Amino acid sequence: MINVLIVEDSAVVREFLIGMLTADPQVRVIGTARSGEEAVAAAQRLRPDVITMDIQLPGMDGFAATRRIMETTPVPIVIVSGTVDPREVATTFRAMEVGAVAVVARPYGLGHPHHAGTVRDLVQTVKLMAEVKVVRRWAAAGPPAGPPPAPLGAALGGRFDLVAIGASTGGPAALGQILAGLRPDFAVPVVIVQHIAAGFTPGLVDWLAQASPCPVQLATAGLALQAGHVYVAPDGAHLGVGPGGRCTLAQAAPVYGMRPAVAHLFRSLVPYGARTVAVLLTGMGKDGAAELKVLYDAGATTIAQDAASSVVHGMPGAAIALGAAQYIRDPASIAELLGDLIPPRRML
Repeated sequence: MINVLIVEDSAVVREFLIGMLTADPQVRVIGTARSGEEAVAAAQRLRPDVITMDIQLPGMDGFAATRRIMETTPVPIVIVSGTVDPREVATTFRAMEVGAVAVVARPYGLGHPHHAGTVRDLVQTVKLMAEVKVVRRWAAAGPPAGPPPAPLGAALGGRFDLVAIGASTGGPAALGQILAGLRPDFAVPVVIVQHIAAGFTPGLVDWLAQASPCPVQLATAGLALQAGHVYVAPDGAHLGVGPGGRCTLAQAAPVYGMRPAVAHLFRSLVPYGARTVAVLLTGMGKDGAAELKVLYDAGATTIAQDAASSVVHGMPGAAIALGAAQYIRDPASIAELLGDLIPPRRML
């Protein structure tokens, strides 16, 4: 049985969430909280397996409550958002920085054509995140546990045209770490597919742009990729890279249940072969794993996130099992590895 604490200030929405979650026989709601202060106290008192957290709360908001809980009583926290207002979305991703493991859209009401699908997403995410092993987040960063890994050296530097990254659950925080570790003179474009609830992608782009020294934008059809720029797949369309290094968008059927799919992006890069660096990050399922192996066989340099730093090691784990990953690293080390693989471009 999975014990859930619901944090939501609206009584109507609380009852709505209770009904949806407890309809699953494996889920039990053991408490509710109406404010951030109540959430912190309830987390300490009830010790739930997972918390659903609203961001907009009276007094202490969901970001502050998430940070406090992860400092005192670490537990998997799923942000349940009822709006894609840019200010709330920004706070949502800040909550993921301090330890929240996933974000889902609040399910639509009965009678809405997407009601069943959004309820299924919420329940599946809560059940899966209850299994995630979280660690205490300290209020202030202490000294590093040990010396950083030695750089791999310029000998790895090669001729690459682009970096492609695929991610799902837990991906935003990993992407933030990787992009923050890039240099402003990074010499190739970075193309990203991140599975995320519809409506949250523009907010993700804005948040990543604050973390990265490189410009970050939504990909559009026909857009020419530029060195040192980051492009994120938009909602509801498969992103690929076509001839001449231009973005392609397709409304084809979902792949592994996803659109955009990492698999579609990676398949589009096979003609680039050894000139590609492909990275597969944390996420449930296996989207992109077989395609990473195809790229590996085509001569691409391939990287998978390690199990210890992954929220869910499904996608990178599947790739590793296939022998598709040349390098297995945590996000900070992936950023360092990209810097070693790709020499800086000459700035004017």
